[in-house]
Amino acid sequence: MTTILPRRRGLLGAACTLLASPALAQRPVDSPPVPFSSGTDMPKLKAPPLATDCHFHIYNDKYPPAPGGLPAPNASPADYRKLQACIGTTRGVIVQPSLYGVNNEPTLEGLRELGSNFRAVAVVNDKVADAELRRLHETGVRGIRFNLAQAGATTPEMMEPLARRIKPMGWHIQINAPAAKIMELRELFHSLDATLVFDHLAHIPQPDGVNHPLFGQMKQLLAKGNAWVKLSGAYADTKVGPPSYSDSSAVAKAYAELRPDRMVWGSDWPHPTEAADKKPNDAVLLDLLEIWVPDPAQRRQVLVDNPARLYDFPNG
Repeated sequence: MTTILPRRRGLLGAACTLLASPALAQRPVDSPPVPFSSGTDMPKLKAPPLATDCHFHIYNDKYPPAPGGLPAPNASPADYRKLQACIGTTRGVIVQPSLYGVNNEPTLEGLRELGSNFRAVAVVNDKVADAELRRLHETGVRGIRFNLAQAGATTPEMMEPLARRIKPMGWHIQINAPAAKIMELRELFHSLDATLVFDHLAHIPQPDGVNHPLFGQMKQLLAKGNAWVKLSGAYADTKVGPPSYSDSSAVAKAYAELRPDRMVWGSDWPHPTEAADKKPNDAVLLDLLEIWVPDPAQRRQVLVDNPARLYDFPNG
């Protein structure tokens, strides 16, 4: 047995490499098979048909960064296809990165290239025209993002007026913010007539985890019925780290037990918060779902059914 297992892992890694790049011979031997991802093994978890990666970004340096934005390496649709080949997802949601502010063209260009199995979340401010919102909807945008982790294109004061304007289109508001900011805006989130989607486990601080007051606040929002949580970014707030991310995993599992019907999963590729030599293993990140959502039927709900509702994908 000890001689067979390493060979099997090696074959799986080679399979991932072959799927990821037809031009394998042209890649340096020490280069990972998927850009911005470490490891070479295939995930143990087999993604069901129509599984959806609900959080990744496209970067294209032909578009200038917004004021204050730091340039990032290109992460193209072709690069992302290599990740898909390894983790087995079918559908996906491109999230406009903060780098480009309200210039959504890098995201929309990626959306056009990736095709009808993809949706997008845009960034707009309160000056956006109704005609532009309609155009974004027609291209496949189904939500707007507020990145409150840094000063940028949007502010909390824009949330309520924009919520009124996007509600008739069935869009949601996606929120990336540190724990202190989410707690500060508690009353706003409870009063908004909008669907709210919180990135990366809502950044529950560690090591407190589920004992932190923010987790109690998120429980209230989930009970209200208009909040969703992205089971993503296991590395964002962990103190334990890979491969178990046991502290983040405890939070993710608790969320999924509370409201499996309000959970979606995302890779967060190309992992923009992580240094080039500290990128996570995307196969490991997908496999965490076996711990976070151990019931196969609920896991299918998280990967297929919930994203279909939230992002307006066709059934079947």
